[in-house]
Amino acid sequence: MDAIFGGDLSVPTLALLFGALFLALGFEFVNGFHDTANAVATVIYTKSLKPTYAVLLSGTCNFIGVALSSGAVAFGIIALLPVELILDVGSGPGFAMVFSLLFSAILWNLGTWYLGLPASSSHTLIGSIVGVGLMNSYLSDHPFGDGINWGKVQDTGMALLISPMVGFFAAAILLLLAKVIFKDKTLFEEPPKEGRPPLPVRILLWFTCASVSFAHGSNDGQKGMGLIMLVLIGIVPAGYALDLSTDGGKIASLAAASGQASAYFAQLAPAPEQEMAADQAKDTLSDYLRSGLLTDGVYAAAAVKAKELQSQLDGVDSFSKLSADGRSQTRRNAFLVTETINKLYKAHKLQPGDDSAALLALAKGLKATTSFIPTWVKFAVAVALGLGTTVGWKRIVVTVGEKIGKAHLTYAQGASAELVAAACIGAADMWGLPVSTTHVLSSGIAGTMAANKSGLQTATLRNVLLAWVLTLPVCVLLGASLFGASLFFILKVIGVH
Repeated sequence: MDAIFGGDLSVPTLALLFGALFLALGFEFVNGFHDTANAVATVIYTKSLKPTYAVLLSGTCNFIGVALSSGAVAFGIIALLPVELILDVGSGPGFAMVFSLLFSAILWNLGTWYLGLPASSSHTLIGSIVGVGLMNSYLSDHPFGDGINWGKVQDTGMALLISPMVGFFAAAILLLLAKVIFKDKTLFEEPPKEGRPPLPVRILLWFTCASVSFAHGSNDGQKGMGLIMLVLIGIVPAGYALDLSTDGGKIASLAAASGQASAYFAQLAPAPEQEMAADQAKDTLSDYLRSGLLTDGVYAAAAVKAKELQSQLDGVDSFSKLSADGRSQTRRNAFLVTETINKLYKAHKLQPGDDSAALLALAKGLKATTSFIPTWVKFAVAVALGLGTTVGWKRIVVTVGEKIGKAHLTYAQGASAELVAAACIGAADMWGLPVSTTHVLSSGIAGTMAANKSGLQTATLRNVLLAWVLTLPVCVLLGASLFGASLFFILKVIGVH
């Protein structure tokens, strides 16, 4: 226990920790049978694999995808959360945030699964995060909606909006190209009621099923990883606030770079602003990251925090030698400095040249020490997602395989939709953007049906579209309501602040 969680924990702390971990892994378990059903629908309905084998193949590839994922999407999800809740995730509001957004995401996923609607787990989670952010701003002194990373929400929203259109048209075009290239008509005909497709066709569809499942694991699995890391950072910072494997040479270079960054920002700050207290500097940078409003005080605050970070890192050859509180404080300062540099760079407020290059290198180095995923977290998420894949898949499979088009799914349609889905998800994974496996693959199947002139079942598409449209607003309301209720319970009933 000590080796995993980094020290002795009280019973209440362990209860909070295991409760939050259970919810995070529960989200991935539900995600497994909710989303991965899309991947197995094609091999099942083309009779390329029996359902049991298809589900096992998909579950295994999901597991491998999670295990080999980069972690970029995990911390992209965290970047959507309100800044003050990220900084103080171990507080009562931080616990309320984690529990409420996970509860709301699980509730909506289970509801749409029960109705057999292929809704997006990505939309579900992001809607819940926005709801938490809105309620947090409403309950605080900030303007309503302030504190949500709207720029990151916009980027994520665009990825979720564009990816289904890419899936629809790319799968349609791929199917039409396949008709020109391949002359075997059996690829484009309804599978016979008895027997299995030829071995080359089966191998192709096994590959596409495995590819989508692997891509799904590498992208969707990271959402659970990000939430688990948020829990661990808040509850057991001694083990997870900083990457304890960072070598002393890198720490020394980060300390030196932090000192240079402090000097750079001090030059940009007006003289009256240069004498700023640490708490004021934290609030100033938090306000800037939350609102995007650049004032002269931001440069002074960045100088103060970079200097403080330098003093925390100077002479340290291992993060393990810092106290638990020291690791938390160092992480907060590293987060503030990193995000401020990145935001200033994106706003074109850094002077081009060697100074800006050094600042960006510092931000990248600091991010590497705070944005890491332990092996056991990857393994736990991989198991939850893989096990989820093996149960409850049938409701969504029936919708995807039978109710999108008016004709039975052909071999070429299944392969086209899955190849496009795997490529889209893989590209999003490289860019650190969460996309919806459900949306991309369902749209891809619809695109192949349209290209094949097979016809589309408008009633099903209307229901699916309704679920897509409702997911964000419903989860915003769920996330906001549960956050308010959780905050009251944690602060007033349990007394955690």
